[in-house]
Amino acid sequence: MPYTPPTEDTACILFDVLKAHEQLQALPEFADSEPDLLKEVLQQAATFVGGVVAPLQAVSDHPGSTWSAGKVRTPPGFGAAYAQFWQNGWASLSADTEDGGQGLPEVLNQILYEQLSAACQGWTMAPGLLHGAYECVKHHASDALKGQYLGKLASGEWLATMCLTEPHAGSDLGLVRTKAQPQPDGSYALSGTKIFISGGEHDMTGNIVHLVLARLPDAPPGPKGLSLFLSPKVLPSGALNAVHCDRIEEKMGLHGSPTCVMRFDGAHSWLIGQAGRGLNAMFVMMNAARLHVALQGIGLLEAAWQIAHAYAQERRQMRAPVRSNPSEAADPIAEHPAIQRILQTQRAWIDAGRVLAYQTSIELDTAKHHPDAARRAQAQRWCSLVTPVMKSVFSNQAFHGGSDLLQVLGGHGYVKEWGIEQIVRDSRVAMIYEGTNEIQAIDLLVRKVLPDQGQALGLLLDQLAEGADAALLHNIERLRQATQALALENSQDTQAAYWVAGDYLRACALVLCQWAWARIAASPVAALPRWTVPAQAFKRWVLPELDTMLAIAQAGQNATATE
Repeated sequence: MPYTPPTEDTACILFDVLKAHEQLQALPEFADSEPDLLKEVLQQAATFVGGVVAPLQAVSDHPGSTWSAGKVRTPPGFGAAYAQFWQNGWASLSADTEDGGQGLPEVLNQILYEQLSAACQGWTMAPGLLHGAYECVKHHASDALKGQYLGKLASGEWLATMCLTEPHAGSDLGLVRTKAQPQPDGSYALSGTKIFISGGEHDMTGNIVHLVLARLPDAPPGPKGLSLFLSPKVLPSGALNAVHCDRIEEKMGLHGSPTCVMRFDGAHSWLIGQAGRGLNAMFVMMNAARLHVALQGIGLLEAAWQIAHAYAQERRQMRAPVRSNPSEAADPIAEHPAIQRILQTQRAWIDAGRVLAYQTSIELDTAKHHPDAARRAQAQRWCSLVTPVMKSVFSNQAFHGGSDLLQVLGGHGYVKEWGIEQIVRDSRVAMIYEGTNEIQAIDLLVRKVLPDQGQALGLLLDQLAEGADAALLHNIERLRQATQALALENSQDTQAAYWVAGDYLRACALVLCQWAWARIAASPVAALPRWTVPAQAFKRWVLPELDTMLAIAQAGQNATATE
């Protein structure tokens, strides 16, 4: 079953619920963001995704990408689809016009990648880092490097990688050993091995721009000693650089995306930004990638839902408690309460996720373009606090919710014919890459909430409370109290927060999702069955989890006492 982009649902959330066009028109950069224009872009994107990318899903799993003698061959059709992608301007959707991009709002770019991920995540991994690489080079590279590489990255003619991980250095980047030796001409020679590099080698573009964390000879140990370097597959002279793909990993899923072991053997490279400030430059790319991962989760969950929903309409088994057609010997399993609960629950997650992700995308542009400094700061605060929540919760939901949706198909879900088992396998890695979900929770609670005693989060909660109903206000206040209790506890035991950071993040996610459903309830579509059914499912089957998460988070002081 090929994935079909849900254009009506997307437009409803974007225009009826969030009034995105009105928010964007407040930004001088997008003052002409009329709904008809935005809808036309989304419709054309859906046509491309459904017609060109979705048919690649099967070949992305088998044969997948293959490696031989240092070269990677991507699945049939991948290269041709990517050529259409960048040549038709989809890669440059939100890049600045001064760099050859289209200068459209970031929310359109995020929706595009949500749908691309749902259609074929194995293919979408290739351009997934493009926008982050473009932003990194734009804001940190020298004018000379920008002149050579920025336009190619903006257009998507060349693809990029993010080379952080080493065999001994996963999440702890301070252990990176790759060396950068200064050269007489001002360049550097990179030597070292990087692992888990998505798209480190492939045949989809004529060049690959590697952004590599490495250590200068006089660099201090730890993360503060890291610098960022640009090392292309093909040098400006046309010669191949000393960058080698030693193998690709055999993975649980995402077989279409080559995950490479890359060896830099004295490779020519150039410094990006300041020496010793590599992580600052790299995190421009990392933060963009984390929101992309949240949209991946939403897209993959949507793709799994479409398969399960279609199957439930066709599959007849037993008799439902209340039969719609007594003359039939059996009913579609979609009429059985157990199946309805699975479908409605995952629908509630998808819809809330879209509201939050699209609003976060709008906040990204607001932080960049709004004329009022206070509003820019508010938008930046939203992105800082909400992005780790989104990355963690919706990558988790793609896998676990996708597994629940596989259950709808019974044994047919476990075999390849219907394609849902591939989605479950492909989705699992999103809980690991771009900062594991445990790291996202630590980032939220330990690095962002507790240092200021929850003041920044309190301002975000104030924002959520504007116009809120009594139920949402009650849970916002409960989250405030839990935050205050954790802040007090942290002043006495700085380890306690680490035990409950994941529970605290999920509590934040549930309150954010409740806010999202409140936004839907206040919109013109609120009374339509399409929205009332998952709204009730959220209240009945999802939101009660908040009690458990808050109870665990507030019991954190007992965690270390159990040792």
